[in-house]
Amino acid sequence: MLVTDDRLLAGRDLLDVCRRAVAGGVTVVQLRLKQAPPRELLELARQLREVLPVPVVVNDRADVARLAGVGVHLGVNDLPVAVARPMLSDGVFLGGSVGSAAEAERQRGADYWGVGPWRETSTKSDAGPALGVEGLRRMVTLARDIPCVAIGGVRPEDVATILQVGCAGVAVVSGILGQEDVEAASRRYATALEGASRGGPPRDRGVGDLGGLR
Repeated sequence: MLVTDDRLLAGRDLLDVCRRAVAGGVTVVQLRLKQAPPRELLELARQLREVLPVPVVVNDRADVARLAGVGVHLGVNDLPVAVARPMLSDGVFLGGSVGSAAEAERQRGADYWGVGPWRETSTKSDAGPALGVEGLRRMVTLARDIPCVAIGGVRPEDVATILQVGCAGVAVVSGILGQEDVEAASRRYATALEGASRGGPPRDRGVGDLGGLR
């Protein structure tokens, strides 16, 4: 999963960046632009839905997601999952951010969890303490049948460990957007995920249910 960021886009065309990321192997795009007003978010979400062959989710804004016909990713201070679900179009994803046992209970019922931070990250100031391997494993256990996507400073060399813990995939911000060649950066994560999936034991975290989240 590619998670967009105003600062790291640095004036680049969002649609072009996302197209190149998908060409490199990204399978879901989360539209997270903290500085963009709702009207701009809505227009960008609609454009991404039209031009990308992969699912799109909007960060925080269930109202924007409803109008754009895309999914939504909710933080623990956003609308409850049960309230947001009826607002969305059929067949779109509803994700939730989880970093603790208390947050896990609040996000029960989401289609997937964004679990983190894996390590300390500069792209989200309120992300909380790094989970590391043991913290991530605890969250995966709490998730039960909800696929988990690790986020927060994830590097390509972390992917094998993250999948071994039981996650369905990874979500990346600076590891892709902070690189000059977005397509090549995305391909490094996709290659790492595919290699780890082939080399490791069978997993039951529902990767196929979410279109092979990366």
